[in-house]
Amino acid sequence: MQIFFGILFHFIGGFASGSFYIPYKKVKGWAWESFWIVGGLFSWLIVPPVAAWLTIPGFIDIIKATNGNILLLTYFFGLLWGIGGLTYGLGVRYLGVSLGSTIILGLCAVFGSIIPSVYYNFYPQDGKDTFSMLLHSHWGQMVLLGIVICVIGIIICGKAGTLKERDLAKNRQAEEENKDYRFGLGIFVAIISGVLSACFNFGIEAGKTMAETANAAWQATHAGQGNFLFQNNVTYIVILWGGLTTNFVWCMILNARNKTFGDYTNAKKPLLKNYLFCALAGTTWFLQFFFYGMGESKMGNGASSWILHMAFIILIANTWGLFLKEWKGVSKKAVYTVIAGIITIIISVLVVGYGNSIK
Repeated sequence: MQIFFGILFHFIGGFASGSFYIPYKKVKGWAWESFWIVGGLFSWLIVPPVAAWLTIPGFIDIIKATNGNILLLTYFFGLLWGIGGLTYGLGVRYLGVSLGSTIILGLCAVFGSIIPSVYYNFYPQDGKDTFSMLLHSHWGQMVLLGIVICVIGIIICGKAGTLKERDLAKNRQAEEENKDYRFGLGIFVAIISGVLSACFNFGIEAGKTMAETANAAWQATHAGQGNFLFQNNVTYIVILWGGLTTNFVWCMILNARNKTFGDYTNAKKPLLKNYLFCALAGTTWFLQFFFYGMGESKMGNGASSWILHMAFIILIANTWGLFLKEWKGVSKKAVYTVIAGIITIIISVLVVGYGNSIK
């Protein structure tokens, strides 16, 4: 039952992440950097402490009592993740919600699920799964097999992207509807984003003592009821401070360079709607990790949780891509190829879930 609820929470989180960019498409008359940072203020500064306040009594005291080096390392991974999150927006812009999310999050899934276990192989900690454990146990081998299958799914979706680019070149109308689509630049940005976005999981691991403190405090009054579902909410605050720093600096640079500071106050533009859609996008974005923390608390295994979370995001993002007709005007071969990639990634989710269930 724990595994079922773990997968369910990861699916809800994946749905939130795979859907968060949709409200941004309703923002009118603003430059990318303007709506990205307004939404980001909700994602990284406003909503996280509200969520922690609602779920973790004394979360501020937990942060204050945490070793400074741990806070700094957690914040540092947040800075690196912030670059990944920043380039995620650009990757989706140049590749579309479907393809961009698939490649970025697929890479993020692989790096985020494997590297922490490699780290713990050299610096063991109680309760942490090492790469050797994954390699030399039946359940671990199934998890690794699921990751390999996920990589194959990413490659298939990448092939679909090259087919899409070729087809758009032949279809001027479809090319106009996908005017921001630039596969070469998009794939470069997506690789950077995918690798650095995995730093969020590293940040969770680096700041684990804060989550463990919250979990211990909860269990003191809820003995025998399992792990605290919301323990990671305190860690998110520090990680997201790093993400906010990176994104805020870059967006302000773009505002200055493109002379778009006027977006925030120009009465000729639908300001109220724009702010509301940005707030909706930012809040929806944070919900992915709110439910990720719940899923990880149920499943326990970091590699499994991360790969499931990313795979569900890829699934939802691709579903949105088809719904928004991002594959309109391309050949059936391209559409069938991306569907094959999606199915492959779904299979990877099932394999990882099975591996975790027999642990």
